[in-house]
Amino acid sequence: YLAEKKSAGADAIAAPGAKRIAIHMLRDVDAATFTEALADGMRANHDAAAMQVLEPRIAQLGAIMEELKEAKKGMAIVLDLQPGAGTVVNVDGRPRGKPIAGDDFARALLRIWLGDKPVQDDLKRALLGQAQ
Repeated sequence: YLAEKKSAGADAIAAPGAKRIAIHMLRDVDAATFTEALADGMRANHDAAAMQVLEPRIAQLGAIMEELKEAKKGMAIVLDLQPGAGTVVNVDGRPRGKPIAGDDFARALLRIWLGDKPVQDDLKRALLGQAQ
């Protein structure tokens, strides 16, 4: 969710202000698989040097997910990206772990769905309000 609509992924990622990624689980996925899927989406949109910088924060996200053991069908995982304050992970309305530092990490998360190599092209278009 953005404060205002953007039609280009790069504009949505660069837009100032807080952003929210809401993931509604459609099936059960273990914590490692969930975290690895996010990391794969980041790898597709970042070079090795950028990934090296992001890796400790990906591990922090992984640790938060590991506490849950798995992302269960029906679960709502919300990532609140708060500039200057970090990314807050909420699961079914409850905050989990400490905020994950860095606006660069927040942008890396957004690139999973809105970057040049999104995990799903049709989902990127839908998120940006573009015709299918």
